[in-house]
Order: sequence, then C-alpha cells, then structure tokens
Amino acid sequence: MTRANPAQFRPALRRTLTAALTGGALLALAACGGSDRPRTELAAARINTIGVNAYLWRAALETVSFAPLLQADSNGGVIVTDWYANPANPNERVKLTVTILDQDLRADALRVAASRQVAEGGNWVEAPVQAATVQKLEDIILTKARDLRRQALAS
Repeated sequence: MTRANPAQFRPALRRTLTAALTGGALLALAACGGSDRPRTELAAARINTIGVNAYLWRAALETVSFAPLLQADSNGGVIVTDWYANPANPNERVKLTVTILDQDLRADALRVAASRQVAEGGNWVEAPVQAATVQKLEDIILTKARDLRRQALAS
C-alpha cells in the first residue's frame, strides 16, 4: 500500500479554504447592504451621473445662460462664458468662470470668478469687479440648486 504525500493535497486544501473564506466574506458584505435602510435627504444631495453635483451644475448653467458659453466640462465642473455686453450698457462687458468643486450640494462646493472690462478710446480695459456681484451670482446658483433638489425630492 502506498502512502499519500500530504504536500500533494496542500494546493487543493488552500484553494478550498480560500474559496470558503471569500464566500463567507461576500455573504457578510451582502448582509450589510440590504435595501431595508431608510433613505434620507442626504442621498439626494449627492446625486451625480456626471463628475460634479448635478443640481449645482444645472443651476450654474441656467444662471449663466445669458452669456455665450466657451467651455462646459461636466466632469471637471468648469463653466466658462465668453464676453457678454449688456445691450443697455454696451461699453462694459463681463466674462464668468463657474467652478463646482465637490459632488455634494454645499455652499463651499461652488466658486464664481468674474472679469470685467470697460471700453476706453476704442479699447477694452480691465476694470474691477465688485465682490458683491460675485457673491450674488453664487447665491443665485445655490438657491436654484436647492430648489431643483426640493423639486426632485417632492416628485
């Protein structure tokens, strides 16, 4: 009678143990991810099929829709407008850059930068932008984003 070499069975035993441990870990994880958890409003604050918060993105696009767009990158969260001159004041023009910094709907997830130029002697000259103007644009975007979120939760 020949005696079996225990070293021959080690790889098979190792595979069996690995499969059993992996299966047990998967079952334990599956038990944690049940759908019986209550949904909260926080989940809706982070809805994004794009790279940034979808509510902030949509609100920002709506807010700057008065100006022609140069760039709109939903994955990077950057919207850049071209120069816009209000027909009521053609000697002044503005250019906006909106940056969405996070996937959450938060006030610090949004940054607006503005450039302003005025016409002097046939040339455009850089002019200061009031901080209140940039703050007002940020407030408008945030308010629209929150309204969009409320509408989504209501439906």
